[in-house]
Amino acid sequence: MPQLPDDLNAVAVRTWCSLALEALGRERAEIDAINVYPIADGDTGTNLYLTVESAAAAVEAVFAAHETGATAPATADAVRAMAHGALIGARGNSGTILAQLLRGMAGVLVDGGDAAHLSLALARAADAARRAVAHPVEGTVLTVATAAAESAAEVEASADGSADLCAVVHAAHTGALAALAKTPEQLAVLGRAGVVDAGGRGLVAVLGALVETVTGQAPARSPRTGPGKTPAPVDGGSVVGLPVGGTPVEGDVTLGPAGAGPPDCPEDGGTGPAFEVIYLLEAGDEQVARLRTRLDALGDSLVVVGGDGLWHVHVHVDDAGAAVEAGVEAGRPYRIRITHFATESGHDLRVQAEPAQRAVVVVVPGDGLAGLCTEAGATTVIARPGEPPASGELVDAIRRAHAREVVLLPNDAALHHTAAAAAEQARSEGVRVALVPTRAAVQGIAALAVHEPDRGFDEDVVAMTAAAGATRYAELAVAERQSWTMAGICQAGDILGLIDGDVAVIGADVPATARTVLDRMLAAGGELVTLVLGEDVPDALADALEEHVREGHLAVDTVVYRGGHQRAPLLIGVE
Repeated sequence: MPQLPDDLNAVAVRTWCSLALEALGRERAEIDAINVYPIADGDTGTNLYLTVESAAAAVEAVFAAHETGATAPATADAVRAMAHGALIGARGNSGTILAQLLRGMAGVLVDGGDAAHLSLALARAADAARRAVAHPVEGTVLTVATAAAESAAEVEASADGSADLCAVVHAAHTGALAALAKTPEQLAVLGRAGVVDAGGRGLVAVLGALVETVTGQAPARSPRTGPGKTPAPVDGGSVVGLPVGGTPVEGDVTLGPAGAGPPDCPEDGGTGPAFEVIYLLEAGDEQVARLRTRLDALGDSLVVVGGDGLWHVHVHVDDAGAAVEAGVEAGRPYRIRITHFATESGHDLRVQAEPAQRAVVVVVPGDGLAGLCTEAGATTVIARPGEPPASGELVDAIRRAHAREVVLLPNDAALHHTAAAAAEQARSEGVRVALVPTRAAVQGIAALAVHEPDRGFDEDVVAMTAAAGATRYAELAVAERQSWTMAGICQAGDILGLIDGDVAVIGADVPATARTVLDRMLAAGGELVTLVLGEDVPDALADALEEHVREGHLAVDTVVYRGGHQRAPLLIGVE
């Protein structure tokens, strides 16, 4: 049996994220089914799952980057990664609030993970989440978070500072569960539908995972409900399961009691705004304060979370363009997602065009390549430095492509598992998906160049796979610290030339290192060199490298692309 943690150290944070993801995976469909507030769009469980998936992936990245392997990363690194991962991967209203809860906790847990720190972290989290929501409503996840914090604080206070971690996490979970059971009494839309708050139920699952992390035992789950069953009462009669009177309908809307239409939005009695707008935003505090005011006037369900220059913005509006324009005025918005909810009937009446026969979905490291691939007809997902896309983002891209057949190019070995999960999800929705295991953006460019949608699917996939496999790839990177590599010992600030993923060259500057890398790659032959320049790399470097190839390697052509804001200053491909 694994040793139980005395405090929330880095390993415990990693375990918590993993168990929370498992718990939300089990309960995702049930939580989706009771999602009636603020919009009855049946996706709260899925949004929470994808948010925690991003948080867990960020924590795993910290452990993967830890060099010694003998000891765990610092707790501060793990909790900051958890909060940042949740922020960049937050989905929907509920996921955005959960991201702020985790961010609030992280601000305290970086200083310690004992019972006292955890109690304070829960209080800071609940307060931060309320401040992030433009118009807090009781009977929601905010109420559940506050109850969890208050219950934990009571245990900590009664023990005069000597409470153990187990007692605090149990109290938080018990308080949250009791508050969840009362949400139908606090929010009329929940009472009419006969359900508890979906976001609150998701938070209870996350806190239950924390209990299991600390104690080694998962708390008892509430009884499930099934077709035709009334949801099981908990703590005096409040319900926690599916809508009373039947199973949820398929599609974008979850119905309330049998025979009823979708619940009205509780604040205005109508169907609410038509669009959900979400984006990440790089902006300062003053700009964000003005943005809040403007978005609050445009719509409702406004939640803005984050800080330190990076924010996650969520709002429901009728004018999606105005919401995005407000972000542009405030700073630099990206990862923009606009979802059309509903019409007067509460159902999504979007007129879908006939699906295309085939499409390509490609992950790219910068805006420049995104534009190039879009011009070639591909649907793109941008993987910004330190922000790899989660499987849900790839599934969204496959859906946006709106095709019967999709070729998926992850362009990163670290994304293959994520891409495989997205492909499996899309297949379950009836889309034929082929995953070409590209390991670099230049391989994706090569594959896209030979794509022919008019030939047979299998034939097209084989041709794209062959083109990618025939492309050797390299990138230049800046060493962050002294370390051992396959090319010797590098010092912080050295320029590293990685060929096919391994460090092959250690240099003092970008031009000289790039020339050495090119010579080594072309020594094995090649007909075409592809150079992808980072945002701050001058055109003169591309000109110099092109001249170097022309002088030293006859009959080798060179093409140059601007990659925009990408992790590596230079990407190289040789075909």
